[in-house]
Amino acid sequence: MANHQSAKKRIRQSEKRRLHNKYYAKTTRNAVKKLRLTTEKEVAQELLPKVSSLIDKLAKRNIIHKNKAANLKSKLTRHVNKLS
Repeated sequence: MANHQSAKKRIRQSEKRRLHNKYYAKTTRNAVKKLRLTTEKEVAQELLPKVSSLIDKLAKRNIIHKNKAANLKSKLTRHVNKLS
């Protein structure tokens, strides 16, 4: 267990950040899933910029790697373009 005040504070901060990051990662995963399950092109085209923005925010905050973000956005864009 932590003995120093700074170590105790670090534990509190990291737990708070973990919960914050977990919330945004889960929200983004749900948005990606919703977009992948969409079969209408118009709806998918409206969702794509919002989902891409969420993915970019995760990458900016180092919650996911920037290459993973790029791969996700690429696959989602291909999915939307395939819809008719």
